[in-house]
Amino acid sequence: METTTPPSDTLDLVIFGGAGDLSVRKLLPALYMAHLHKTLPEGTRIVALGRHAWDRAAFTAFVDDKVRGFIHTPEFDATAWARFIERLVYVSLDATDAKGYAALGAALQTGADRVYYLATAPTLFTTICAHLHGAGLVNARSRVVLEKPLGHDLASARAINDEVAKYFSESQTFRIDHYLGKETVQNLMVLRFGNAIFEPLWRNQSIKSVQITVAESVGVGSRAGFYDGTGALRDMVQNHLLQLLCIVAMEPPVSLDPDAVRDEKLKVLRSLRPMTVADVARDTVRGQYTAGNVGGERAVGYLQEDNVPATSETETFVALRAHINNWRWANVPFFLRTGKRMAERLSEIVIEFAPLPYSLFPDTPRQPVNRLLIRLQPEEHVQLQMMAKQPGSGMKLRPVSLDLDLQSAMTGRRAEAYERLLIDVIKGRLTHFMRRDELEAAWSWAEPVLDGWKSLGEKPRPYAAGSWGPAASSALMAREDSTWSEET
Repeated sequence: METTTPPSDTLDLVIFGGAGDLSVRKLLPALYMAHLHKTLPEGTRIVALGRHAWDRAAFTAFVDDKVRGFIHTPEFDATAWARFIERLVYVSLDATDAKGYAALGAALQTGADRVYYLATAPTLFTTICAHLHGAGLVNARSRVVLEKPLGHDLASARAINDEVAKYFSESQTFRIDHYLGKETVQNLMVLRFGNAIFEPLWRNQSIKSVQITVAESVGVGSRAGFYDGTGALRDMVQNHLLQLLCIVAMEPPVSLDPDAVRDEKLKVLRSLRPMTVADVARDTVRGQYTAGNVGGERAVGYLQEDNVPATSETETFVALRAHINNWRWANVPFFLRTGKRMAERLSEIVIEFAPLPYSLFPDTPRQPVNRLLIRLQPEEHVQLQMMAKQPGSGMKLRPVSLDLDLQSAMTGRRAEAYERLLIDVIKGRLTHFMRRDELEAAWSWAEPVLDGWKSLGEKPRPYAAGSWGPAASSALMAREDSTWSEET
């Protein structure tokens, strides 16, 4: 159930890793936007923690220099920025040293609600929570936000959850996946459950396949040290892509209560067909990018990136076929794909409807007749692809699209994912955050894939930077007489 305790008039949002990359690129810009548009409660302070021996003036100078570059220029207002800076507090803290937490406690407001955002390596989560509790800084009104990936495998995820649960109840724990804050992802719930036209078709009798793509044009960049020990399946599939799959495949919840929604997502995760080693060999493709061209610029291969071992076998690309063992989705393949250094930045969901049982029009093009394309980024739109008669004599058909451009159709500002989710945390709304059993069910399905790769001992397939991944990913689709959307 959602947190029902009314909020106090004051709140300290404490960011561990307050001068780190995530804070600079995402969290502080999102909080500024919430401040600018008056969705950040008036009594909110932002308490940034870091190892630098800075005073407040040094930290605010750092924020002014580094964070402003991540704020869209038309949204920058000098007066609002100055008032936002007034909200900032900086505390020099080594998160592993219990003695330093007394200084944190002294910096916090008496009687204020507290949100602890752990924008750190997951290995520090349990230590931070234990030290917060030991310093008497956790109470029934406190909340903790855990960044992904939560754990390296099922055992480590359970260990983190067990330790965090000693100090924060499940209703106080917000496991964040920023994809669940995207406007189009949340709109997918409305598309499915707020319209009568799709629900009768949203099942195996009418749908041939589902594909979910989250493609990045960037490489690993400064994250190489972290990424090489993680890989694409842990970094993207186990959380982002499986969450998107859940929203596509879930049954209608009885309400929008957080547990009602998350109960239905959990049923999907528990219905995923477990993968054997033979399944992993047949239905998954691992890749690693080599040198190439992305957006007209030369890009080095993964093994040439800084801090990547020359012998690394970490995957930067995954494509796989999954199945859901229930009545609605039996025999419908779900194709999941993610990768770095791909042809373009693209996140989309494609619902391919079943072919016509018989065509009256012999010249109908062979490509899929009906597809529902839900684009999440870079632009947000929904497109229904269908056939129409081409002008002129005869009955020659051509594909056309019905387009809903959400950005032009909806007036008003569209908040970024982190801004929306941070406000949800402040207000205690849990719907768009992962519950513990969801997370562990996702790991239970993903871990056999990792084990299968290890057992098979195959190296990732090379693919050129700027491509759509290894050719084997197209072959994976071809076995089901399907193609990735860009190949249509």
